[in-house]
Amino acid sequence: MSMTTPPGWYPDSSVPGVERWWDGTNWTAHTRQAQTPATVFAPATAPVPVPPVRNGRNRAALLAAVAVAVVAAVVAGVLVLGGDDEENPPSAGPTAVTDTPTAPTSSASEEPVGEEDEKPTRVDDQLNGITLPVLQGWEKPEYYSGPAPTVTTVGTYPCPSGSKECRHGTVSSHAVSRTDAATPEAIAKEDVAAAAKETYEEDILGSLPYGRMISHKVIAARPTAVAGRTGYLVRWQVTTDKGPGGYVQSLAFPSPAGSESPVVVRFVFDAGPEGPSLAVMDEIARGIRPIGSDTNGGVGSSITPGS
Repeated sequence: MSMTTPPGWYPDSSVPGVERWWDGTNWTAHTRQAQTPATVFAPATAPVPVPPVRNGRNRAALLAAVAVAVVAAVVAGVLVLGGDDEENPPSAGPTAVTDTPTAPTSSASEEPVGEEDEKPTRVDDQLNGITLPVLQGWEKPEYYSGPAPTVTTVGTYPCPSGSKECRHGTVSSHAVSRTDAATPEAIAKEDVAAAAKETYEEDILGSLPYGRMISHKVIAARPTAVAGRTGYLVRWQVTTDKGPGGYVQSLAFPSPAGSESPVVVRFVFDAGPEGPSLAVMDEIARGIRPIGSDTNGGVGSSITPGS
């Protein structure tokens, strides 16, 4: 009795590590990567005839590969004897291809390319009801020990004293508490002094990143509109005994949310060519908005004639 090779996946003698579909008569163009023994299944009780070798390649290699498949099939057949053939019918084989087989291609699927997380363009201060813009060259730092929410210039550098890492620009917001100041002007004047001391004097770890603050001068003090509220800003230029010094600004205004309790946005910029320009300080101030608003409501604009 003549034996015909049943349709199935068999090792491709011309391409190591690849299996090609035999439709019972001819080799087809369908290929896949060789399966591990645990995944190969063929009837365990019937002998497996060997299909003709493709293109006259090494028949002995193909015979050895088919022998391995037969052993694996016996093991797999034992595992599935208790299964219900009616509930788990064998899947249909691929359609036969009579054209000359093309060069095999890898059947491994490409891994999906994950989309990079989009860089945030705003940072929300839910407590105070405002958002801060994140400009080009700025970021919301993953780790920051100071007040939050905070946006900073990208990257750090060794502080002038070499005691730790510093940033060229920082903007943060916080609610005002424990103060006798009753107006945005008084709050801004009180806060800018505290901000300069916290930045350019001894920090909470006892280090002096910029040495000592030698002097300061007020270079701006005026009413301004922020997030649709009347506020006040005070800006200092600070001289230190190490490094180029810097600029500190406190912008105080009533919160646009809830009870309109006072909120302060602090700006600390390095002076010198490495630090952000004062124009960037103004741009960030103009970009402060109430949460949920698409417009800034005159953010950062002067509200007094001629100022």
